[in-house]
Amino acid sequence: MDSPEYPPELARLPPGRHGLPREFVSRNQRERLIAGLAEAVSENGYAGTTIAHITRHAAVSRRTFYEHFDSKDECFVAAYDAVMSELRQRVGDAFDQEEEWPPAVRAGIAAMLGFLVAEPHLARLSMVEALVAGPVVVERYDAAIQSLVPYFAAGREGRSAEVLAGLSPTTEEALVGGMVSLISRRIFADRTEELESLLPDLVEFTLTPYLGSAEAAKVARA
Repeated sequence: MDSPEYPPELARLPPGRHGLPREFVSRNQRERLIAGLAEAVSENGYAGTTIAHITRHAAVSRRTFYEHFDSKDECFVAAYDAVMSELRQRVGDAFDQEEEWPPAVRAGIAAMLGFLVAEPHLARLSMVEALVAGPVVVERYDAAIQSLVPYFAAGREGRSAEVLAGLSPTTEEALVGGMVSLISRRIFADRTEELESLLPDLVEFTLTPYLGSAEAAKVARA
């Protein structure tokens, strides 16, 4: 699988006295370490990744690593936070661009899948390896799942009493959990490139409790 293309600021700095501001160099090194960890974890799994793997991918020294992070765990947390921040931003922007709720849900899910397909190393880091990276990351994973709930809960607005009666207090959590589980299984099986093909099924699955199967299917295949 090809390595994802990271932004230009993650490219290797020129050797020697490059004259770049110290703040820029420090930020560049940190971003490269985060990118290096994502690549290393994709190759070796979280448990099998060492600091040597990370620094080799980042093209920095072990000393530089410890100038930014105290441990592999701390680097992973930073990487996870960066990935989820970007993912939440993309989902939120896509959702907000739509005027009506059903197409907004479709747009948000499409943005999520598009990001994960474009960044397979980051997809594995955030959706698979995060679950074995220790309690601190698992807490962040749970929080990230919860952050998606309001997008679906907004679908309760304006629904009939009959529809609302069929929704339990945990409907949205169940929908998000089911969606994330399906996505994670594809990534775990090294089928990340297939994720965008899940869009119609995921949209229909998440909208059906609010719209009914016929209307949800119509939106899903729009």
